[in-house]
Amino acid sequence: DVQLQASGGGLVQAGGSLRLSCAASGDTFDDYAIVWFRQAPGKERKGIIGIIGRDGSEYYTDSAKGRFTISINDAKNTVWLQVNGLKPEDTAVYYCAAETTIRRDPEITIGTMFRAPHAIGLWGQGTQVTVSS
Repeated sequence: DVQLQASGGGLVQAGGSLRLSCAASGDTFDDYAIVWFRQAPGKERKGIIGIIGRDGSEYYTDSAKGRFTISINDAKNTVWLQVNGLKPEDTAVYYCAAETTIRRDPEITIGTMFRAPHAIGLWGQGTQVTVSS
């Protein structure tokens, strides 16, 4: 299985931007669906945005439209989350997660990841994003 390493968080002023990275080791993301989640203090972990490694298809939740962008590099070993116009309510620990798409419908796989994060087996360690007002 692929291992995930999330990085790029930090302290940012409101209105600023960050680019978070999710790096793969042990495999590439070619046969995976990848979703970025975030968990604010005292709240449940929620999916924000996802991408299919094989073809780069992107999946946005309503909360991600407009300020969040997901992308994958040509080597299929890094997925980025670009966040612009950061707001204090974006403060959270951000996690990347992955599920294999081998012998699975990728669209169904990624949809299940959003609906049932508790069932995901592959997680990065999380990176803290703090937005000051």
